[in-house]
Amino acid sequence: MDECTPHDGSAGKTASRALTWTNWAGTASATPDVVHRPLTAEEIAAAVASAAADGKRIRTWGSAHSFTPIAVADEHAIDLSGYSGITRVDRATNEVTVRAGTTLLALNAALDAHGLALVNMGDIDKQTIAGALSTGTHGTGAALGGLAKQVSALELILADGSVVRCSASESPELFAAARVGLGALGVISTVTLRCVPSFVLAAREAPGALADVLDRLDHDVDGNDHFEFYWFPHDETVLTKQNNRLPEGVEPRPLSPLRSWVEYELIENRLFGAVCRAERAIPALVRPAQRLIAATLSERDYSDVSHRVFVTNRAVRFVESEYAVPRAALPEVLAELRRAVARLSDPVAFPVEVRFAAADDVWLSTAYERDTAYVAVHQYIGMPYREYFAAFESIANAVGGRPHWGKLHTLDATALRERYPRFDDFLRVRAEVDPDGRFGNAYTDRVLGGP
Repeated sequence: MDECTPHDGSAGKTASRALTWTNWAGTASATPDVVHRPLTAEEIAAAVASAAADGKRIRTWGSAHSFTPIAVADEHAIDLSGYSGITRVDRATNEVTVRAGTTLLALNAALDAHGLALVNMGDIDKQTIAGALSTGTHGTGAALGGLAKQVSALELILADGSVVRCSASESPELFAAARVGLGALGVISTVTLRCVPSFVLAAREAPGALADVLDRLDHDVDGNDHFEFYWFPHDETVLTKQNNRLPEGVEPRPLSPLRSWVEYELIENRLFGAVCRAERAIPALVRPAQRLIAATLSERDYSDVSHRVFVTNRAVRFVESEYAVPRAALPEVLAELRRAVARLSDPVAFPVEVRFAAADDVWLSTAYERDTAYVAVHQYIGMPYREYFAAFESIANAVGGRPHWGKLHTLDATALRERYPRFDDFLRVRAEVDPDGRFGNAYTDRVLGGP
């Protein structure tokens, strides 16, 4: 159970006492009137019916890893942590059906046992599969889409308690909307994913200079299965990450347990956390600390089972904003961001993360119909971030950026309608399946318009 999700042991029952829920970063919290913990689809439907009988709205918590208030449930809440696990594996198609409350961590372990894997994923595996889909989780890979592109079917429980299956051939408009549905169409019950046979990724991590990375950008983005980089905004140093699939049968050569612990746990979590705490106490340390960190970066080459390469343990807490911008606009965005960072009243302790994705056809996907670069800005928790994030948002908005649904932004439905050609189609489908706005909250009111 995620440490930020309250639980009183009443699995499968309704908890009536007040519980305060807080997300991972502490940027959103709620004390719902009622918490439901269903163990079956029938119990999910009963929870929805209970909220309707009370004339209340209902939201699903997920695992509290969104920075926005998208998961806030002030009235009725559904905790699906007990509704997890794989229900079906189709050996002929490599399709796997999984219950909505399954975390990506548990899903990867279960897929391993069946000799299968996700073709692409982000670097966090604490989210539930339903939460990751609903907020548009993506990963990186110029020829690949986000998690929503790996979905072949969804089962949802609608506001009237009915269970509906949607896919490209069954209720195709609901499918186009629900793959990134913000939890606003119904409660996802199960997800069917197109998986691939297990594979090994060769990883190469190396320091470099931002100007050199931008000069080689198309070559590196298109020439690797997965490419991303981290830029230290008070310096020109970047850390690039290239992950490429190895031929079937090649044995992985992971880092030794000692080196893995030293570099990822000791340096990237414990030492970096200590540095961030010092920077929070004495902001003047940020710039020299970044130069010191940049000087200690070294090359790493290893290979391992795919999800062990994709996923990174993030123990140092932060707040984050991320925008999807047209890939061609990335150099302009980073140049403007460099100038903005130099003018900030407060320094930035965390690096900027840049990733890539192919255009897709999912209505509210941030990569809808355009090749995309994702730019994510972070700040250590407890340090000032509003001026920084506002400057970044202004830069991203100037090129038609689309904010990640689960990361901090200020846009509303009026602005977002201009960014998404199928925005009104989404609202039409929502009105058909949830005419009373049963699955809304204040966040969906803002970004979708009205209850």
